[in-house]
Amino acid sequence: MCGIAGIISNTPSHSVDDVKKMGEAIKHRGPDGEGYWASSNGKVLFAHRRLSVIDLSAAAAQPMHYKDNYTIVYNGELYNYKELKATLAQKGYSFRTQSDTEVILAAYDCYREECTSHFDGMFAFVIWDEARQLVFAARDPFGEKPFYYHYNNDHKTFYFASELKAFKAIGLPLVVDESQLLLYLTTGSISTNPDRSQTFYKDFYKLAPGHQLLFTLSSPNAPEISAYWNLNIAESKNIITAEAIEQFRGLLESSVVKRMQSDVEVGTSLSGGLDSSTIVALINQLPEKPEQYQQHSFTASFPGYEKDESTYAKEVANKFHLYQHITTPDAEDFAKQLEALILHHEEPISSASVFAQFKVFAKAKEQGVTVLLDGQGADELLGGYDRYRQWYLQELLSKGQFHQFQEEKIAGHTNSNWRYINYLAAFFPNLTATELQEKAMRQAKQQASLEPNFIKTHFKKELFQKPVVRKLNDLLLYDSCSGRLEELLRYADRNSMYHGREVRLPFLQKDLARFLFTLPSSFKIKNGFTKWLLRKTMEPDLPANIVWRKDKVGFEPPQKEWMKQALMLEMIRKAKETLVDKGVIRPAALLEKIQPHDSYAAVTTDWRYLIAGVLYK
Repeated sequence: MCGIAGIISNTPSHSVDDVKKMGEAIKHRGPDGEGYWASSNGKVLFAHRRLSVIDLSAAAAQPMHYKDNYTIVYNGELYNYKELKATLAQKGYSFRTQSDTEVILAAYDCYREECTSHFDGMFAFVIWDEARQLVFAARDPFGEKPFYYHYNNDHKTFYFASELKAFKAIGLPLVVDESQLLLYLTTGSISTNPDRSQTFYKDFYKLAPGHQLLFTLSSPNAPEISAYWNLNIAESKNIITAEAIEQFRGLLESSVVKRMQSDVEVGTSLSGGLDSSTIVALINQLPEKPEQYQQHSFTASFPGYEKDESTYAKEVANKFHLYQHITTPDAEDFAKQLEALILHHEEPISSASVFAQFKVFAKAKEQGVTVLLDGQGADELLGGYDRYRQWYLQELLSKGQFHQFQEEKIAGHTNSNWRYINYLAAFFPNLTATELQEKAMRQAKQQASLEPNFIKTHFKKELFQKPVVRKLNDLLLYDSCSGRLEELLRYADRNSMYHGREVRLPFLQKDLARFLFTLPSSFKIKNGFTKWLLRKTMEPDLPANIVWRKDKVGFEPPQKEWMKQALMLEMIRKAKETLVDKGVIRPAALLEKIQPHDSYAAVTTDWRYLIAGVLYK
């Protein structure tokens, strides 16, 4: 897990000093070492900041060279590198290190651009191929690791980095994309464009998850980008519950085992919810645990808050005899650190939950635990959010399963939320997607506090696009591959890497995800329970009050109370003044009383103003 940056140009105007500046800007990502390299003609410049996790020796440092032809900078972990290394050895490849980095280089030499189909892990890497005079880059299937780039068409220069601040370090200005700003202020989301490449800033892009990039130095063309991995729905109607549980557990256990590979200490995040508790339980069922795992877990607690989950986390910690380390973020810390946190993330953050996660990784650093396993991704793949219930009910209706529809409606307590529009959505999914898009656009255009000219100038219809949902799996697929999951992964990456920690996510494994999309929706929601398959699978291993909880919290701190602090109110006021000065919101908005709200409230206007005001200075 590291930080990478570089500059590639056919007409070099940069030096190693420039990539050193880029590397210095992201040094928090790699506190254990640094490396820089320039090709003999000065056209290719690489920077690497190292967080040592696999093969701690100097031989595994980067930039790494291979066969006098390839040079790589790489951020991430390849969990199947031992198996792939054995396969490549049978083909005649030899290795001088125990690192996964060298395996990537050998795989590229063997398979060229097809190498990514052989990788199981989280990664963002760039390989310079001297013989072919081209750059090959790739990003992992779910977007766990970041990859930003900028292409200067006039100078045919390609820049890349793990974080946007590396570009600022060499004088490339980050100018807020007002269309993305408008989208964020009106919906709370960014980067929902169809190709998933847009960032919060003009002319700066991200390589989409599951995509790879080719840039030929001598070519007049911009980088060529293509998808190498897609997750598809392939539902099986014949699978029975016992078989589904067995296959699911086997795949998840295998994923956990592979993510335990490390040459430094490994621990877990433990919120008290089902997903993180599952990871802890599965680790402790292993017949042999690696010596790097010393039973450390890390939990955020909010004493006195009704949604504090630390009681559940303590129950799991006690059951498995964990050394539990608890951090208690409070209003004062939040107010003092929030602006710096926003600037560190560089793009909008959705709620105070991001700060709570930040403090969990700070506690891990304090205890000297470098790698943490976490349960993120389960909600999107297994249908964990309450809002998924209505889409499942609509699917049952559309299939004519009226008895099951009534049973699920009652069991899920969705009577009060069910309206005539849901009946229409069940039978007219295309029309529903269009109407949801039109509704979002109307709400954006009718925002009373926004300057009309700002809306008129920067409104883009395509940014409000909604998916067509015929069944629950359609929405889960969208959320996992095109929706909010990547944004949540961004939070986890920035928060962990700020403290030089690595987070690993066993639910986000390719074979596991593929399997889950062969299962009908009834394995995701059943008898009023979300994530039904996960609950049934973990029933023998976890306390019933954790497995069968219905009051999903979602790692939620007392944001509403924190926002009432005088310092926070002043920050929001100043942010609104900035947005008025920029012509984004009307001056009358300054007279409106600030409305603190919970993390997952339906209306989060003042939080969005705060984030936008800090980023738009």
